[in-house]
Amino acid sequence: MERISLNALNRIHMIGIKGAGMAALAQIFVHQGKRITGSDTDEVFFTDSILKMLHIPVREGFSPENVPSDAEVIVYSTSYSPERNSELKAAFESGKPVLSYPEAVGVLTREYLTLAVSGTHGKTTTSALLGHVLERIGESPTAIVGSRIAAWGGGALLGTGQYLVLEADEYQNKLKEYQPFSVILTSADFDHPDFFADVEAYESVFRDFVKRIPSHGVLVYCCDSVAVERVAASAHCQKISYGQGEGAMYRMTGYTPLATSPSDPSSPLQHFSVLKGEEFFGEYDLRLAGRHNALNATAVIALSDFLRKERQLVASALATFLGTERRFEYVGEHFGALLYDDYAHHPEEIRVTLRAFREMFPGKTITVVFHPHTFTRTKALLQEFAQCFEDADRVHILDIYGSAREERGGVSSQDIVDIMERFAPGKSRVAHESEVLISDLRKSMGRNDVIISLGAGDVWKVTHALVKPEDVSAK
Repeated sequence: MERISLNALNRIHMIGIKGAGMAALAQIFVHQGKRITGSDTDEVFFTDSILKMLHIPVREGFSPENVPSDAEVIVYSTSYSPERNSELKAAFESGKPVLSYPEAVGVLTREYLTLAVSGTHGKTTTSALLGHVLERIGESPTAIVGSRIAAWGGGALLGTGQYLVLEADEYQNKLKEYQPFSVILTSADFDHPDFFADVEAYESVFRDFVKRIPSHGVLVYCCDSVAVERVAASAHCQKISYGQGEGAMYRMTGYTPLATSPSDPSSPLQHFSVLKGEEFFGEYDLRLAGRHNALNATAVIALSDFLRKERQLVASALATFLGTERRFEYVGEHFGALLYDDYAHHPEEIRVTLRAFREMFPGKTITVVFHPHTFTRTKALLQEFAQCFEDADRVHILDIYGSAREERGGVSSQDIVDIMERFAPGKSRVAHESEVLISDLRKSMGRNDVIISLGAGDVWKVTHALVKPEDVSAK
């Protein structure tokens, strides 16, 4: 495809505009003065209000008639294909330039100094942290993050500076379209088996990505992971390691969870220190829970130091970050039970998230409602899923959410429960009906309970249904 510039194009149509990344891209286009139209399903997304606020006309349902005759370029979500979407098929047949979401973002990465955050886990929080820090210290970055950041009013940060902070997703090898100046690589645990045949295929997209970092750029990587170390070996730029191990250039140490009221966002949830080599580099407070988030912050600290940002300003900025939607999100309480929601949907994400909850609430009963996401992931990581709930007391597993890509796949939630029963009898069960589960939890929940909804589907509805009515009305 001939490379195009978006600078001279002012009329853009976006197919699948309600997705988090697409809506963030639309926000940036509007900020640049472009006229946007869009289309999507009639399903309600958190981005609906953002698109309405931007006065972007959105057609619900897909049709060739949705594509405006004066559109200069069409951008589409990779959730759709010309074979299964008549509007996208018409766009390709129109003769107009058509860009996938990663191709359009790839154009932006060549127009900014792009600071990409990639990896199996932690990229949403880390990219949001990085964007927040750069904004707070006066750099006015632009950012695209795959979740809603309350302080930003969506998944985009609209700036005028030189930096583009990008959450760079490896799925479908979107990474091949991006041209980064720097990359933070948080992890490389095998995922997305519906697209990647094996571990080698999965790691290869990260290797190809870090190879494209220019020699004057930098790779900031978590050296606690053997898989990340393997990927980092392919980079030809300067390399900066971070982690908890002795060999890390920026080593997180002194991690201390702090007792706090979950409904008070002004209180820090943890304190930690960072060593640079053998030298003390600084102390940090963070309003995010969990050792994994201290590591995410350490990555931001390391990159900020490479960019020669003043360390005390960085520390002050980190202490004011309130988190992202569906990452350790406090939903409310009812009958004294504390209700949380989290997006964790990979076994390693679930393990570190629940460890953080156990650190915060060592004496409480932790109940998890988990929604497995995709049949392929569940089947490929079945043993790992069955062994990642050590820090939960009770586990309710909803039927697998196949998403738009899958309808069935030779595995079920009962398979997870059957394996768990071998070493933790009575701890887990399948919950086929969410409404029945909500009713059961409402009858049994009490002051000693922490109830967490986990997963990439609509499992968040469970904890939101359990919260007391006055909290719901306030949201």
